[in-house]
Amino acid sequence: MVKLGNFFFRTRNYLFPVFYIILFLPFPRISENYTPIFITGLCIALIGQLVRMLTIGMVYIVRGGKNRRIYAEGLVTDGLFSHCRNPMYVGNILLVIGMSILSTSMFAVLVMIPLFIFIYEAIVRAEEAYLRNEYGSGFDVYSSNVNRWIPKLQGIGKTFAENDFNLKKVAYKEYNTSFIWMTGAVLLFAYNTNWLGHTLTLANDFYYIVAIGLLTIFYFTTRYFKKKERRQRRKALSEQS
Repeated sequence: MVKLGNFFFRTRNYLFPVFYIILFLPFPRISENYTPIFITGLCIALIGQLVRMLTIGMVYIVRGGKNRRIYAEGLVTDGLFSHCRNPMYVGNILLVIGMSILSTSMFAVLVMIPLFIFIYEAIVRAEEAYLRNEYGSGFDVYSSNVNRWIPKLQGIGKTFAENDFNLKKVAYKEYNTSFIWMTGAVLLFAYNTNWLGHTLTLANDFYYIVAIGLLTIFYFTTRYFKKKERRQRRKALSEQS
């Protein structure tokens, strides 16, 4: 499982484009009544996004890998990590579940959701092997007190009170993920309501175009300010040296 997890970790960025393509393929539908399907999927995806935002906004760890290999700067047990060992992956799985339901694709719900849960389980096993090797008994104590997947809600209020929430950090870290899934949600809603069997026209699709336009403006505006701030930091460091 650890070797498989390392493989999925190296290739995980290629999995999501395939996942998004599958959402638009003409598989059998969950239901022809799309409104409750859309609302359910959107709510689950929003919860997943909220979990990611709270994780990043309070305590964010550099555990995204280095040179496509699992890497961590330290063992972080604060913020949501004091309630769940993998809150970011919990958010990711909720996003996958929400988007699969949004697609109303039977294949996505019955195949893609279990597949991604398996993939994340394998990645987590590989990460935990790395952390146990790096931090030994410290990680063992942490893992014995905090669940791998199911969040422990006891003391969550205290966690929120003791940790400041950094909205700018959330925006800079999360704008890409937010843009991708929200744009996907708009496209899936349009595809499953107006676009099936209908000709695309500006009059019929005005609201979708506006929504995607606003998301695009948000994406490039946030990207611009993030890169600007990064350039200013580099300039300040070069002037100090």
